Amino acid sequence: MITLQLNVYGFVQGVGFRFFTQRLADSYGDLTGFVKNEMDGSVTIEVRGPKQSVMKFVEDVKRSPAPSGHVDRVSITEIVDEKSYNGFKVIGY
Repeated sequence: MITLQLNVYGFVQGVGFRFFTQRLADSYGDLTGFVKNEMDGSVTIEVRGPKQSVMKFVEDVKRSPAPSGHVDRVSITEIVDEKSYNGFKVIGY
């Protein structure tokens, strides 16, 4: 199991990006975490699951799960402490 934090930049707010990301994560069946908007226009995602699923999810996010969204850049940080999530949720404003 691994946990990654993704900071996603581009046209990712106001296009349903968070909700499409939640649906994408749920479609894997083995991912937990959250997605939220940031004040600077980016989106933060924390995702936890089996390494293979998490890495495929990251590739899907880079292509933008929102049909009208556009991802310019994703920065990725591994979270080394054991975090526990209840499902995959949309949080924030």
